[in-house]
Amino acid sequence: MRRGNGPGRAPLFVALLLGASAVTYASFALETWLSPKLDAFNGYASELSAVDQPFHAVYNVGDLVTGVMVIISSVTALLTLRRRPIATAGWMFLGLFGVSAIGDASFPLDCAPSLETWCALRERAGTLSFAHDFHEVTSTAVITMAVIALFLLGLAARRYDWWPPLARWAWPLALVEVVASASTLVAMVLGRWLGIIQRAQISILCLMLLLVAWTLLADRLRPGAPDAERPREKAGAASWPRCW
Repeated sequence: MRRGNGPGRAPLFVALLLGASAVTYASFALETWLSPKLDAFNGYASELSAVDQPFHAVYNVGDLVTGVMVIISSVTALLTLRRRPIATAGWMFLGLFGVSAIGDASFPLDCAPSLETWCALRERAGTLSFAHDFHEVTSTAVITMAVIALFLLGLAARRYDWWPPLARWAWPLALVEVVASASTLVAMVLGRWLGIIQRAQISILCLMLLLVAWTLLADRLRPGAPDAERPREKAGAASWPRCW
C-alpha cells in the first residue's frame, strides 16, 4: 500500500519472512551439536555443508530456504512499495543476495579441506568438482550483493527520508561487513582465525536481514499519514446534504 510521499507499507508477511530468513541463515549455530569435529575457529563455514559431512543437508536447506524467502520478500517489496531508483536498486540487490544464497546451497563443497588432508591436497591439485570450485564464486557474490543492498537501501532511506532504522544502521553494518571481508584475506595469509571471521560475516548478514525486517515492521506500526484519496473522499462526503 502506497501512502503520500512515503515509501508505502509492504505486507506483513514480508517482514516476517525476512525475520525468519535471518534465523535459517544462522544454521551454522547448530555446529556445536551437529558438527563438533569441524574447527569453528579455523575451518571454513562452508565446510559444514560439504557433501561428505554429516548433517550437510541441514546447512544446505538453511541456505536454500533463506534464499527463497529473501527473493519472495524483495519481489513483493518491489511490487508494493513506492518505486524510487535507489530504493528499487536496493531491493533488487537484496534479491540477488537471495539468489547467491541459493547458489551456495546448489554448489556445495565436495569435502572439508581443514578437516581432511586428502581433500586439501586434491583442492590444491585442482581435481575436485566444478561445484566445489564454483562455491567460492557464490560465497563472494553473497557478501557483495548484501553490502551493495545495504548501501543502497541506506542511501534511499537518507535521500527520501524513509525508514529511520535503515537510515541510521545500514551504512555502519555495511562497513563492518566490508572490514570483516577484508579480514578474511589477512586470516588466509596467517592461516588462522578464518573460520571465526567467516562466522562473524554470516552473523552480520543475519543482522542485515533482521534490520530490514524490523524497518518494514516498524513502518507498519508507525502511525502514518492518511492515504491521499481519503481527504478527497471525506470532502466529497461532506458536500452532500444530510437527509436526516
